[in-house]
Amino acid sequence: MKSVWRQPYFVFGFTILAFFLIGSFIFEWIFGPDPKQTYFLMENGRVIEAAPLSPSWMHPLGTDQYGYDMFAKIMLGAKYTIISAMGVAAVRMLIAVPLGFAIGTYWQKRRAIINSAIDPLHYIPMTIFSYLMLYPVLWEPMEGFSTTVWERIIIQVVLMAIITVPIVASLIGNEANLLYQEEYILASKTLGAGRPRIITRHLFPMMREKLFVLYGQQVVETLVVFTHLGLLQLYIGGTAVSYDPMFGDPPKSIAYEWAGLFGSSFRYLQGVPWLPLGPAICFALLILAISAMIEGYTRAVNGQVKIPKRKKVAFLSEDMIEWNQQQLQEKMQLLYKDKEKQKV
Repeated sequence: MKSVWRQPYFVFGFTILAFFLIGSFIFEWIFGPDPKQTYFLMENGRVIEAAPLSPSWMHPLGTDQYGYDMFAKIMLGAKYTIISAMGVAAVRMLIAVPLGFAIGTYWQKRRAIINSAIDPLHYIPMTIFSYLMLYPVLWEPMEGFSTTVWERIIIQVVLMAIITVPIVASLIGNEANLLYQEEYILASKTLGAGRPRIITRHLFPMMREKLFVLYGQQVVETLVVFTHLGLLQLYIGGTAVSYDPMFGDPPKSIAYEWAGLFGSSFRYLQGVPWLPLGPAICFALLILAISAMIEGYTRAVNGQVKIPKRKKVAFLSEDMIEWNQQQLQEKMQLLYKDKEKQKV
């Protein structure tokens, strides 16, 4: 397999992913865990603009309604968003891959029944299951959270991974079952190879590239579910809720993750469009980066098709063309005369 680092698609996607992930830790280390707050801008002793401030050199993505810098909030929350999405997909694959191989090899006779039981799950939005299971964990009660941010993120990752494990396991099981019917697998069975050896020596190496692509697809799907939960005001790491009946603030994200930033600012789309557009653009860039990495990895596995170079064509003048035609006619006449002499 050619190195994936020679593929521009993979390098492009990895660069965007590393910028947000590594940049989030560096940004917090340099500027601290809390974004700067600017209530208003003044010029010549007069207030010219109040929060939310529009984008400027000082605030590239503007500020929110409380004066907090949106770029700082996006950078601080990038690590929570990326790590959570990759964690959900990783846990999902760790559980689904062994189950899928078991469905495709050990439970072949029951595979039709298993698939018929799992198929209805394709038509049920995973956001509904996620919301019902995560609401008791992420919605802040009146007495406050009894868990830390990272503990809630771990619980969310595990629950969101378990929800779609049957669907992913069914896909892997169907692919493993097709490979299990191949002739080289039958030859291995004839020579005495057991199912564990067939899985580790044949099925897994043959499906390794497809599993990587499936992992990337699960990361993208998780990011989409995060945005849906954000619109439902259920944020990664927990939703801070104010129960003050007189001066209560709307629900907001604790970890500044992108789903929370998008969901809490979506109602400002018409009046202050830069508030929801910032997290939405970052979500789009992250999904584009993962898709580019998948495309680059696929190209590296399959090999890059090289386009043959065109041969250089020399243009001849009309005199040269006439001279070549004369030479060709003379040679044809000589050949004709030689044949006539041979007949005589």
